[in-house]
Amino acid sequence: MPFHFEYKPALVAYVTCGDPDLETTREIVLAAIEAGAAVIELGVPFSDPVADGPVIQRASERALKGGTSLEGVLKLAAEVREHSQSAGLIVFSYLNPILRMGVEKFCKVARLAGLDGVLVTDLPVEEAGEYMAEARKNGLATVFLAAPTSPDQRLKRIAEASSGFVYAVSRTGVTGARQELAGDARQLVDRLRRYTQLPIAVGFGVSSREQFAAVGKFADAAVVGSAIVEVIERNHGKEASAVAQFVKSLISGC
Repeated sequence: MPFHFEYKPALVAYVTCGDPDLETTREIVLAAIEAGAAVIELGVPFSDPVADGPVIQRASERALKGGTSLEGVLKLAAEVREHSQSAGLIVFSYLNPILRMGVEKFCKVARLAGLDGVLVTDLPVEEAGEYMAEARKNGLATVFLAAPTSPDQRLKRIAEASSGFVYAVSRTGVTGARQELAGDARQLVDRLRRYTQLPIAVGFGVSSREQFAAVGKFADAAVVGSAIVEVIERNHGKEASAVAQFVKSLISGC
């Protein structure tokens, strides 16, 4: 099922689960939803987060040091879902933790936890057959990353394999806040529109109210990750309220 976004752009908010601990993450997520986030990406900390910039790498290190696991993230998802039915919930993970749990078991537990979908950041669409079959059997949306460097034939394949929404990577490289939004983003969204009617979310580098509003002129949603993780890092002891304030500041510009 495609995600339904009431506002444009909708906010897809990423958090690294377990940073600083899972209980605080739950408070942060619920505060972000209350402040207006449409979708939450629950990031599973990983020891080698090759797609992530330094801010999320540090958060992953802290979360792993605290013992956060994929099982803990799925339990957290169930707790969030108990308190809030309004927002979309996505697990954002590298493939390795899912393989260690087992794809079939992971998809079953994810659905029971009330998750709406999964984004496996390092799983190419060409190798995703088994995962997609299990996800769809359990009613989970499969979200894939589309990059500006992808040829049209690959974009078409990504669009066809995606459900829920398509994640358009605004530029090449790793995640992280940027001063300017890459010009490739609009062009990539235009190219994807030829192949899908699903909502398209733009991410990698969206960090300010101005950038967030700019994305809304050509895409359905904006993904904000590193900027939120940095707010958490800078506001020890008041993470949830600081994130809520930041989320409201992003949305208020639209």
